[in-house]
Amino acid sequence: MSIDAKDQGNSEDNTVLFKKLRSATGFITARRAIQLCTFFTGLSGIVTEYALSTIASYLLGDTIFQWALTISLFLFAMGLGSRLTRYIKSNEAAWFVLVECVLSVATALAVPVSYGIAPWPERLPWFLYGWTVGIGTLIGMEIPLVIRINSLYEGLSLNLSNILEKDYWGALLGGLFFAFLGLPYLGMAYLCFLLGLLNFLVAALFALSFRSSMPAKAFAVLIATGLLFPLIYPFLKGITFWSEQKRYRDQIIYMEQTPYQKIVMTRWQNYIWLYLNGHLQFSSYDEYRYHECLVHPAMNLVKKRDAVLILGGGDGLAAREVLKYRDVKIVTLVDIDPSMTKLSREHPLMVDLNDASLKDKRVRIINADAGRFVQMPPDQTPAGWDVIIIDLPDPRTPNLERLYSLEFYEICKRRLNPEGAIVTQATSPLFSPKAFWCVVRTMEAAGLYPLPYHAYIPTFGDWGWVIGSRWPADRAIKKILGSWERNSIETKFLDSSVLSTLFIFSPADRKKLEIRPHSIFHPVLYRYYSDSKWLD
Repeated sequence: MSIDAKDQGNSEDNTVLFKKLRSATGFITARRAIQLCTFFTGLSGIVTEYALSTIASYLLGDTIFQWALTISLFLFAMGLGSRLTRYIKSNEAAWFVLVECVLSVATALAVPVSYGIAPWPERLPWFLYGWTVGIGTLIGMEIPLVIRINSLYEGLSLNLSNILEKDYWGALLGGLFFAFLGLPYLGMAYLCFLLGLLNFLVAALFALSFRSSMPAKAFAVLIATGLLFPLIYPFLKGITFWSEQKRYRDQIIYMEQTPYQKIVMTRWQNYIWLYLNGHLQFSSYDEYRYHECLVHPAMNLVKKRDAVLILGGGDGLAAREVLKYRDVKIVTLVDIDPSMTKLSREHPLMVDLNDASLKDKRVRIINADAGRFVQMPPDQTPAGWDVIIIDLPDPRTPNLERLYSLEFYEICKRRLNPEGAIVTQATSPLFSPKAFWCVVRTMEAAGLYPLPYHAYIPTFGDWGWVIGSRWPADRAIKKILGSWERNSIETKFLDSSVLSTLFIFSPADRKKLEIRPHSIFHPVLYRYYSDSKWLD
């Protein structure tokens, strides 16, 4: 007999059994309940995997490492859970309900407990990885148990194809849900709570579908699990905020999880600090030093400043400095996160700090990826810019690393007017010398004359920038200093004497390093940045 014939025979032989095993709703058979539960466990499993990876990357840092390690541990644990099911000899349906109940509580508590332990960083990795292994083990038990239960109704080939099909379809929907809805709109705490609730509902549907053979203990566990969720929910917001507050020295006055990053703003006395994914972006105590150094040397290197492009800079602080030049006609600010530009345009503290720069009529805000924007056809963007200011976070991830690449600088160069200039922040020449000089080397490889410079920023330490232009360094410095005297821009930090010192590096700073330019095809910057002294 062929496998397909056997499948058909098994299906016909169990028709009576299908009719007997109906859920409390009276219209869904046990087989349909199994397939529906499989779909939702597939959805929940993939979202839980992504959620645990996100929690680890946010609380422990180093996104790529944490995602790789967390997912690897998760998949290993699923294999472990699958192996454990061989010791279950009977009552598979009851065991499945028990697994889903435990999994629902573990998932719902993932964020509150993780954030509760976050103030003790030495314990946090052990907990996060252990919790990942525990949840992965439970999820690994689901499919083997479901396949064994479903074997009562379907032959091997039909059984495997139906179960795996529903699981993979659920995983697809779960991935889309996480990317477009779960993370952006729910945040991690409520997302994991919802996943836990989904696992509980799966357990309830399964228990009702097999109620005739379900032991009383299984229903007792189900009821006890259901009673826990109303107790967990009220603590979600409180424990999350408490944990976040523990991570920062100063009072949190604003916090938002966006599709792209977590924005946290803190305040101490009259000063504010802005953090993205836990990394400091600026302090109002000394941000003017950074932004004046970022903007003014490049603005004084060029003769014409009609059109200025700012990549990043969603806080509006670089735009504030650019708008001090009366001959600027249009500023195009490209920041990927609309929540960041909205915060900078509407929050009173941000508006006061950036002098309402994002409300200026000369500023056009575009929420898009910087790399994609500069590659747009010229008919969709201005024909060329006089100055391109790159104010992006450090290259701590491959996604950010590409915006410091040879290919990116070559594209920016093509979008410049003939006598224009590019300037980028370039991390610290003191704490991350390899990364800093890699940016210099990459700018040079793109066919631009690089002009490195640096200044002391109290909250950051010694910080560096690089200008790329058509003028060699010595000539560029003369042009900048000469133009500065003529423009007489009002600044807090820069004056003629300070400006002239920015381009001076000590022999120790200029020591020769074996540095390669960074390219998308030969990436090195992330490795150089990871070798930073501040990450030791």
